[in-house]
Amino acid sequence: MYRPGVIVLQCGADSLAGDRLGCFNLSIDGHAECVRFVKKFNLPLLVTGGGGYTKENVARCWTVETGVLLDTELPNEIPDNEYIKYFSPDHLLRIPNGHMENLNTKSYLSTIKTQVLENLRFIQHAPGVQMQEVPPDFYIPDFDEDGQNPDERMNRHTQDKQIQRDDEYYEGDNDNDHDMDDA
Repeated sequence: MYRPGVIVLQCGADSLAGDRLGCFNLSIDGHAECVRFVKKFNLPLLVTGGGGYTKENVARCWTVETGVLLDTELPNEIPDNEYIKYFSPDHLLRIPNGHMENLNTKSYLSTIKTQVLENLRFIQHAPGVQMQEVPPDFYIPDFDEDGQNPDERMNRHTQDKQIQRDDEYYEGDNDNDHDMDDA
């Protein structure tokens, strides 16, 4: 029923095992599997970062997920670089899972999945809208600086509307539209 035209996937890494503030127990591979799952929908995908309070693990996670997005399998060994000391003692991309007991039963997870899918079924999709150019909501009038009274004050908004960037409008040989007058 609900068929998005694009997906924005926020990959907060605070759900990783060992995060300073998060209380979940996901492995980096489990986290990356979520990205792989969403990628399989073959829709335009914008992937953003997010939470994650153990910076070394955030860097590991987003590196693995970038590899997933690029269909590139990365080696587990982190190559020598100026930040290698942050990944001590093993210098590995994937870290061991946490030691929290998984209290989520398969039936509990199935119930949650069913409820989410049921909720999505009732979301009305946005109607299709034809794309069109939106006209600007401002007008930059022609003005004569010499004809203005220097004792008369203008508010800042009016002054800003009269500013022309030097690299935007040309007269003479640099004018991109100079051939238009000949037509």
